[in-house]
Amino acid sequence: MPQTDPQQLMRSSLIYRTFGSPQSSLEMLVRELPPRDPGSFRVKVSHVPVNPSDLIPITGAYAHRISLPGVAGYEGVGRVVEAPDGLSQMVGRRVLPLRGEGTWQTYVDCPAHHAVEVPDTVPDLVAARAYINPLAAATMLRLWPVRDKVVLLNGAGSSCSEHLGRWAIRHGAKRVMGIYRSECRKNRLHRVGIEPIAASDLDAISNASVSADVAFDALGGDIARCVLERMRRETDFVAYGLLTGKPVRIGAEIRARYHRFHMRDHFSVLAGQGMNAAFAQIWPLLADAPPPPPRVFPAQEWREALSEVEKPGGQKPLLDLSSLT
Repeated sequence: MPQTDPQQLMRSSLIYRTFGSPQSSLEMLVRELPPRDPGSFRVKVSHVPVNPSDLIPITGAYAHRISLPGVAGYEGVGRVVEAPDGLSQMVGRRVLPLRGEGTWQTYVDCPAHHAVEVPDTVPDLVAARAYINPLAAATMLRLWPVRDKVVLLNGAGSSCSEHLGRWAIRHGAKRVMGIYRSECRKNRLHRVGIEPIAASDLDAISNASVSADVAFDALGGDIARCVLERMRRETDFVAYGLLTGKPVRIGAEIRARYHRFHMRDHFSVLAGQGMNAAFAQIWPLLADAPPPPPRVFPAQEWREALSEVEKPGGQKPLLDLSSLT
């Protein structure tokens, strides 16, 4: 069985020992690699994105299901350097190391059946972001089909929302509108075929809500409440994010069907079908319409990358972990 170079038995990890601000709670730790589980791949990680979903757990929002210390990060891309018996052909292949250890570290062990092989045609900077947002968008569009429907996106500047909008158009949506908070998002929404609506334009939001058949909400808070209150009976409001940190209040006067979407609720079904099968539909979509170019930071500049997330309209930050080896 292939083994890692004995000189590479250390790994660098971004960990948190306490909950709090990611800037203050995270630290870079170099430690010895533990033995690999026989059923797992060992993956040398090259690039990882910095998403809000990576940072929220560090704040303690999910403290009830997180054991400390924790390793940050949910997605990324790398090459297999060790494999279980019978899978030695995977050594050297690029994979997404899903549902294993936190990904913000130079080596990650993940169960072999959860690793997704990356096609040669997909570059690292796209593959590193192919899991959280694309898989969620594809799953929601399968659960709430949009063909011949009017779609409204709240938080249209987010990565997941852009996937939803672009793919809804491909799926035959009659019209796709997007509520944006940062003015710099407006032109990009136009370019990809999403009708932009400023978060400050309450009349336009009200009119769009009345006409929408399906709304996908990434924000929560007051605007989400405004959309939900105005949607018609027999329409669907899908809450999949809480970027404002404020939940949507639901009252008896709400006529639309309210749905709460958590990607983790669907992992068992996807795992049963095979994650590679699920991604067979996603890779062509990403090849045809890749996400906007990211801003790549050397891993040593992780604090600057975290700051980039907080900038309105900032580029999606990625960490280059290869700079640590």
